Amino acid sequence: MAARAFQRSQDAYDVMGFKRTVKPGVEKIGVSTENTFDSGFCYDGGMLGLEDKTVDGAYRLSHSWALDHVPASQAASGLRHLRRHLKDSGWKVTSFREGGRGQDWDLFVQRDDGAERMSFTWFPDREYLTAGATVPCAYDPAWKAGDSGPAGDHETPPVLRPTQRD
Repeated sequence: MAARAFQRSQDAYDVMGFKRTVKPGVEKIGVSTENTFDSGFCYDGGMLGLEDKTVDGAYRLSHSWALDHVPASQAASGLRHLRRHLKDSGWKVTSFREGGRGQDWDLFVQRDDGAERMSFTWFPDREYLTAGATVPCAYDPAWKAGDSGPAGDHETPPVLRPTQRD
C-alpha cells in the first residue's frame, strides 16, 4: 500500500509539472517541503455499522507531500491540468474550487466509493501547496498481537522527483 499511495502522489506531481526533488521528511509543517507517510487504524462498523472497533493488523496509509515557493501561475495551471487528468483517469472530482484574489485553491478526488482519495490545496498568501493520497485499508502480514500503533506505522517514502521523460 505504501508503494501505491506514493505512486498516486508521484503521478500527480508529474502531471502538475514540478521539477524539484523532495527528500523524505519535513522540517516545518506548513512552511517547508514535505514527503511523509502516515498510517491509521481501520475500523469494523459491525453488522449495523454502529460499532467502532479497530481491526487487528489492518491499517490505512496516506502519503503527504508539500512544496513551498509555488507561484500562482504554476499552481493554477497545474491544478486545472491535474483535475482534467484525474477525471479522464476515472477519478470522481468531489470538489474543485478556484480561489479568487487571495483565496485558496482546492481539489478533492476519490474512487472506489471513497476508499481511495487525493487532496490538493494551494495557499496563495504563502505560495504553498499541500497534497496527499490515501489508499484503502490493508493487512500487514507481519503484524502480531501486542504490536503498538497501527500496522504500517514505520514506512518511509522514497524521494519524490520529476520523472525523466524522453
